[in-house]
Amino acid sequence: MSFKVLTSLIPKLSLDGFSKGFKTRYRGSLLHSKKMLLSTFDGVGNPAMNTIYPVLPGELTAHFQLKTGQSFTGGSFGANTASMGEAVFSTSLVGYPESMTDPSYKGQILVFTHPIIGSNGVPPRDRDEYGLLKYFEAEQIQCSGIVVSDYSVNYSHWNAVQSLSDWCWKSGIPAITGLDTRSLVQLLRSQGSTLGALNVGSKKLDIGNEVQWFDPTDGNLVDKVSIKNLKVYNPSGSVNIGLIDCGTKNNIIRLLCKSGARVTVLPWDYDFVPVIDKFDGLFISNGPGSPSFCQKTIENLKKAFEVYHRPIFGICMGNQLLGMAAGFHILRLPYGNRGHNQPVIELESGKCMITSQNHSFALDDSFVPEGWTRSFVNANDGSNEGVRHLTKPFYSVQFHPEARGGPLDANYMISQFVNDVVKHKDSEWHQSEARLFDSQLGLEKSSKLQMDLK
Repeated sequence: MSFKVLTSLIPKLSLDGFSKGFKTRYRGSLLHSKKMLLSTFDGVGNPAMNTIYPVLPGELTAHFQLKTGQSFTGGSFGANTASMGEAVFSTSLVGYPESMTDPSYKGQILVFTHPIIGSNGVPPRDRDEYGLLKYFEAEQIQCSGIVVSDYSVNYSHWNAVQSLSDWCWKSGIPAITGLDTRSLVQLLRSQGSTLGALNVGSKKLDIGNEVQWFDPTDGNLVDKVSIKNLKVYNPSGSVNIGLIDCGTKNNIIRLLCKSGARVTVLPWDYDFVPVIDKFDGLFISNGPGSPSFCQKTIENLKKAFEVYHRPIFGICMGNQLLGMAAGFHILRLPYGNRGHNQPVIELESGKCMITSQNHSFALDDSFVPEGWTRSFVNANDGSNEGVRHLTKPFYSVQFHPEARGGPLDANYMISQFVNDVVKHKDSEWHQSEARLFDSQLGLEKSSKLQMDLK
């Protein structure tokens, strides 16, 4: 069925009324409600190999291909370039600046399921009291490209300073609009994670002849996004947290600082064991790609387990690295868990939380090392979402409690970790004080004095 025929199916009144609102690049939102499921499946339910959307006069053509064979043509609203990456998606309704700058999306082409993207524009590069960008998770865009259904040419937001198109263009990020992204996500969810290629031009990339498929996750993406030198935030904080940076987001640092911590950010491969006593707690951040490239971090954590008795908390990649150091094996999920609506179950309480996730790998908890236990599982596929030590304050979760743009169900976990660190530090101080009294006063007088002090 041609685009002209599809357009004729939509009443003129609907189009006229729609044009009075935000000016979108395509009529896709209305087309999708009619016949646009043809974008990824043919009449008998088989994947369609090619889908072509109209390109408006004066606009460049863009192409999006999947390694599994499907291809899509739409309009370009980003940089005139090409990129490859793992095709992943976000189901968030807001927060595309935070998602695009999230280091966890390094090496990935990000598909947004929300039908209209860009209507809020892009905020300024203002910084908070800790020197962190207020509205972005990193200093620059981290994803390799974006795919949207309808790009909103006009934006309207009190805090916007530029359009999404301008931001992508200045940052060298290709972007395509006019695709039925919800059907595309159904395709990705049904056939599993796959590589994608995004290019601008009259023809799609001739993959196999002119260029070859390249998987960014075959390399160490963590090394590309991790800090290179130690950096301290909130130096007057009451406790010192060593943050192992595997691709940490600004909001992790911000929430730790707001909870009263001094945060020392460490490179992913930094040997922190010789100076581990300087830290009241350790935090292992999120990060992109496979944890198998972070053997140095895993070895450092193994050494830390032997000498360290203070709290350790990991999220996302941090969950995988903490688990691998403990003896868990890692596996690659057939589909991956992505989006801002992933339900997880806390095994101890039975409580369900809605969480933000973006990972292809997970801990294999079919075998649980001695001294450890599972703490969270995914309510959809039963995959591991967290582990903890039975006697030591070591624990981690696979999801993102710090996610901006929601959901906020697990947001308490960052401040809870800092509270655990404070309590443990206070406990150490009281134990040290008791030992001092014992040595100077003797056990009997020391016990009486401590009882009086309590």
